[in-house]
Formats: sequence, C-alpha cells, structure tokens
Amino acid sequence: MKLKQFLMAGVMLLPMPVTAWAQLATYTPVTDARLSSPEPQNWLMYRGNYEGWGYSPLKQITDKNVSKLEVAWAYSTGELEGHEAPPIVNNGYMYIATPNNQVIALEATTGRELWHYKKQIPPELSQLHPTSRGVSLYGNKLFLLTTDANLVALDAVTGKELWVKPIADWQDGYYSTLAPLIAKGKVMVGASGGEYGVRGFVAAYDPESGEKLWQTYTVPAPGEPGGDTWPPEKYQHGGGSIWITGSYDKDTGLAYWGTGNAAPWLAETRPGDNLYTSSVIALDAETGAIKGFHQYHPNDGWDWDEVSAPLLVTVKRDGQDKKALVHAGRDGYLWVLGRSKDEISFLDGWPYVTQDVFKSIDPKTGRPTYDPAKIPGIGKTVHFCPSLWGGKDWVPEAYSPDTGLYYVPANNNLCSELTGETAKYTRGELYIGVSLPNILTNVRMTEASKTHIGEVQAWDLNTKKQAWVHTYPEMNWGPLMTTAGNLVFGGGTNDRKFHAFDAANGKMLWEFPTNSGVVGVPSSFEIDGVQYIAVQAGWGVDSQRMQGAFDAVLNHKTVVPEGGVVWVFKLPK
Repeated sequence: MKLKQFLMAGVMLLPMPVTAWAQLATYTPVTDARLSSPEPQNWLMYRGNYEGWGYSPLKQITDKNVSKLEVAWAYSTGELEGHEAPPIVNNGYMYIATPNNQVIALEATTGRELWHYKKQIPPELSQLHPTSRGVSLYGNKLFLLTTDANLVALDAVTGKELWVKPIADWQDGYYSTLAPLIAKGKVMVGASGGEYGVRGFVAAYDPESGEKLWQTYTVPAPGEPGGDTWPPEKYQHGGGSIWITGSYDKDTGLAYWGTGNAAPWLAETRPGDNLYTSSVIALDAETGAIKGFHQYHPNDGWDWDEVSAPLLVTVKRDGQDKKALVHAGRDGYLWVLGRSKDEISFLDGWPYVTQDVFKSIDPKTGRPTYDPAKIPGIGKTVHFCPSLWGGKDWVPEAYSPDTGLYYVPANNNLCSELTGETAKYTRGELYIGVSLPNILTNVRMTEASKTHIGEVQAWDLNTKKQAWVHTYPEMNWGPLMTTAGNLVFGGGTNDRKFHAFDAANGKMLWEFPTNSGVVGVPSSFEIDGVQYIAVQAGWGVDSQRMQGAFDAVLNHKTVVPEGGVVWVFKLPK
C-alpha cells in the first residue's frame, strides 16, 4: 500500500522505537543518590528537588538576557482540559503527563516524539479532575497515577507497560492525579476523592513488583491517635484527600504531605477537630508511621483543603537557624512551622491575603480562633474571605536560595458566599453539603477587586515582610519556578501569557503569548551547554471553573482557548 493510500485508510502511524534515534544517549537510570542530589542539568521530580523549592541552579538564562528568550520548539499534546504537569527531563529524555491519563516521551532538544502511552479508563467513570500533575522516574521505570485510581509502571525507554496496580476502588469515588514521591526505594502515592466522601490515605509500593508496602489513612479510626476527633460514624467517609506530591527530608527520612478538607464541607455535621484533615503530616518513609502533624484550621467548614506540601527551608528566629516547613495556606495565612525528626511545631503565621475568618491565632500552637458569624452551616448563608478557592489553591510556590525569598502565586481581594444544606452519603456520589450552583458561582468581589486580584508575591521569611508584589487584573493560577539566573517564571493568567520576573525586585522582564492559559508547572534543563525553560500551556479544570464563577458573577463571558501544547524556550545562538 502506498503512503497516501495508507494515510487515507485511517491507519495511525506509530512513532519509531526509541532505539531508531541515534541522537539520543543511552538512558541513565534514576537512583536514590541522584534524587537526593539532582544534577542541575536535569529535572527529575515534580519540584526539581525533595525540598519542593521549584528551583533550578542553571544560570545561562539570566535577568540580563531573558528578554531575548525565543521558542526552541513546541508540541501539541492532542488533549483538552488542564495541563498541569511539569516536563520531567533525564539526560535528553523528556516526559510529559497530560489529561486523560496520557504520557508522552519526547527528545528534549527537538520535541520529536519517541513514544506515547494512554491508560484506558472505564467508560462509565466521570473524571471530576481530568488532569495529571506529573510522572516520576526510578531506575529504568516511569510511574503514573491515573483517574481510575491505578498506579502504572512503564519502561522509561520504550513506554512498554510493565504492571498496573489499583491503589483504591474508583467506584467509591477514589482517583489520583499527583506525581508519586519516590524515596527510600519506595513509590509513595496519595488518593483523592474527598468530595465523594472517601477516606484519604498515603501508601507506598515496591517499584519492581508493585506490591503494597504500607498504607496510612489521613482520617484515623476510633482507638487510633486522633480518632477521638471524629464522631464514630463519620470517619470512614471523612475526606482528607492527598492531591499534591509530598516533600521529603532526606536527613530524617520523613515525607511531608498536605491533606484535603473534611467531608462533608459543613463543620457542624462532624463535631471535633477532624484530624488529620486540612493539615500537614510527617510520615516515616520506611514504615508510613505518622511522626508529627500541624492542623492549619481544625473542623474546617470553608473547603480550605491544604493540599500543597510545605517547602523545606531554613529560617532565622531570634538569631538562630531553624529548620522549617513553609506553606501558603488556602486559608489565606502564610505558615512557618518547625520540623525535626520527632515533631512539627508552630513558629509563625500571618495573613498574606485578605482574611476575615480568623479572629486570632494562638502564639504557641498556631491554633486559630474563628469568628462564629463566618462559619457556614445548614440553612445559614455566610460571607467569608478569602474565597473557597483560597489565597492560593493547589498551584505550587517556589523558593530561591540565592535571594532567600519565598514566592507565592496568590489570589487576593476575593471572598465567597455559601449556604449549607444537608448531605447524605451515597457511594460514588458527591458528598458536599453545598449545592452545585452555589459552588459554581462562589466568588464575591470586594472594593479592592476593582484594582486587582491575581498576585505574585515575594516574602522574606526571616523578617516576615513582603519584599515585592506583582499584580494582575484578574486571577492567577500560575505555578512558579525560580532559577539561579535571578528569575521567577510563571503563567496563570487568562491572557495566555508566560512571564519572567526579576527575582530580587519583581520587575517583569519577559512575557510570551502561548496558545492557552499556562497552568502547568515549569521546569528547566540543560543539554550540550544550552539551558532550556519548559512548560505546558492548557487551560482547564480549576482555572476554567474559577473563570466560570467570575463570568457568572460579572455577567460576561471570557473565552480562554483550550488545548495542550508543550513550549520549550532557549536563548538565540
């Protein structure tokens, strides 16, 4: 059959096997040592290092030349919805995770496709969050979590499926979108689905066999530590989802995970603190044992799930260096916690956006006191700030060891108005306690909203003062990355642009209009002495839903084109 006839017959041409490309070097296995001390030229994990910094030590691209940045290549993924995963790069091999459980392997310097894989999911499964936040590498394998709650192991060179293991039952409402955390030779995963009344957990798997090694629930049972903070009949459907990859302290062997809100949303239906929801928990990577926790807001009633894992940094307090965990909460507070092998302690907390729910926080424990008029309830309508989308949602912050600043993609000057209703648990159905129309129109503007909403903030964690802020007229859903070139990269705006800022003073130095809104996590890598900046554009999921809420409240229609494209930039020769 001639090529033209072959194409007209509707037969899909598959990419040539990777062994056919002479340009690519032999694949380099990813080891524990490489993950502990990642090479500057690669981007081997979700945030570039275990500490969660989102920082690249590369500095060929700097504040002095970033204005010359140009497109090296671009690649269309063929998928709609939110493209949120970072391009993962290992010595010339790039791996892209997209919505609908797809992984694409590309030649990192050219964008040439090497292979692609797509996990088929049950046709009756409705994907509430049809996205993926990335893949993980270990040995010669690649690991992907899917929206039908499976862990998939692929051959990183060929894309061959090696094994598939269910981590939970999708018919209960479980799904997973995060990139696994690999440490101590284990593949750690988390399960989402709190809006369906599941019971969240973190579990670890053997990378060779796929055998489950341990599992730790984020909602304890009666008789377990924290079990008495729940009504006995509520814990099994208590929420506490794990949405985002954890960070890891290689010195203590502790993995830190942010947990989701309790289910259903209304606090009065589940009296007690409801541990360990809306918290950070420290898990022993070897055994899964909980070694410490801090609950940001007990008995959460605002859907302020604190899913982002904290960044591991060192701060100065009273002239002493303190090992710390830093988290910009969905509750609108910036939290600085102490970390050790035995516990998580409270150091500081202060609002970084408009917040009117907390009347005070205890200076020793960090426990907030709430304004009763701001707590949603059944048949009770309340107005509160920040909105249920939070001061910052899932999108990751970043840290630069060069400037010593901590960078937050924030949404300020926004509130919500919610009316609660009775929630009844039914397997596989929404278990929220707030009507869906109420959720879809949940933003309320303030007078300050007329000035701006979206922000990129920079904080000095030692002085607890804001170093600079850049504002956007509307929202910001842009994950951030810092580099040793004194730069901060991020997108997140509905004008489709990807931006670069001076990390020291916040001046915008470069922007590029992509095909769609940029809600992907950026990464950077170097090959043959050339530094690249990579990111996925592809508006959808949470950003699209929040845009819909804006449009409903303001009575207008904002069109942000959808469709995923990988964009890779470099300096001209």
